[in-house]
Amino acid sequence: MTKKILIALSAVLLLTGCASEFNQVYKSQDYTYKYEYAKQCFAMGKYQQAATLLSDVVTSQKGREAAQESLYMLAMSQYLNADYDAASATFRKYFTSYPKGEYAEDASYYIGQSLYRNAPEPRLDQTPTVGAINAFQNFIDQFPESQRREAAQQHMFELQDLLVQKELLSAQLYYNLGGYYGNINANTESNYEACIITAQNALKSYPFTELREEFAVLIMKSKFELAENSSNERRVERYREAEDECYGFINEFPDSQACKMAQKYIEKCKKFTQ
Repeated sequence: MTKKILIALSAVLLLTGCASEFNQVYKSQDYTYKYEYAKQCFAMGKYQQAATLLSDVVTSQKGREAAQESLYMLAMSQYLNADYDAASATFRKYFTSYPKGEYAEDASYYIGQSLYRNAPEPRLDQTPTVGAINAFQNFIDQFPESQRREAAQQHMFELQDLLVQKELLSAQLYYNLGGYYGNINANTESNYEACIITAQNALKSYPFTELREEFAVLIMKSKFELAENSSNERRVERYREAEDECYGFINEFPDSQACKMAQKYIEKCKKFTQ
């Protein structure tokens, strides 16, 4: 038998032995022994095993000296095992149960941190992102002198960027849909108007976003397209609005590559506004 095969067999036997021992502990009704074994698993980085045992142990520890520690360790095991949904719920349970507890500050921070780790990409529903921002804000309000305050604030900025990107994607989608129909109709106008409203609301909510220019370009383009696709009754009015938007864009972003486009729009608008 080769040396490699011997090593492989030894590893299998070791894992089998560990699994057998874990199963015995898991089936045990001795919760003190089970808790101590869970602590060993946690110390060894076996967070899935620790979480499995602690989920069974925390109820038995209520009212006991180890109640806080066991609940917090369960939350931390879930977090370190990348089970962020479960972790955020358990950290929240700890903080609700022990708002002045030994691990209260850490638990409050890790509610937000768990949600932060689970934040979806901008194209998806951003409800978890909003939850993470609120959780970090609660942490800052509850522990304003915490050493983690700066980290929480930085995460909030990152999460807000996701929300801004989500709004930009929505505005871009409305703009693209406006041009999709290729003729003058209610859908064309409503989509350009929706693009303008979405972009303007985003700028009101996030006035210092780095994506401000991108939103401004969409507003300018949409106002011009609205004018181009307007009925005779509203055309002159909308060309004036588009022209004003173009001048405003050039004043705010004089070095933007989109200024050339703005100038072309202005020349077209003047044919109807002069």
